[in-house]
Amino acid sequence: ARAETMGEKRFSSATEFYPFYLGEHRDYTCRLLHFVGTSLVILVSLYILFTQQFTLSWLLPLVGYGFAWVGHFCFEQNKPATFKYPRYSLICDFFMWKDILVNQKVMFDQKRLNTKARKN
Repeated sequence: ARAETMGEKRFSSATEFYPFYLGEHRDYTCRLLHFVGTSLVILVSLYILFTQQFTLSWLLPLVGYGFAWVGHFCFEQNKPATFKYPRYSLICDFFMWKDILVNQKVMFDQKRLNTKARKN
């Protein structure tokens, strides 16, 4: 497998990349917007497949990246990991979506941490 690299950081798998990815998504609202965007990508994909309206495929990057980029630029205030690591970032969007869905503590613990950090 070819490693994705940018500068000195080098990752050989999405699993190895995931902790870095989470570090780029510390803000609660950013993670929430990613969850909404990824959920919409899944729903729109299913709609497209079941109705065979493949001309609606242009909506997928719009809803996926639209919510994510608002999260990064307005709340996280950083550049999306997609710009440096497009393949691993896409995979990790779904890792984080699954982690939030299965273990909502991922969102609520992070919200508490952000609130605590802002008070200091």
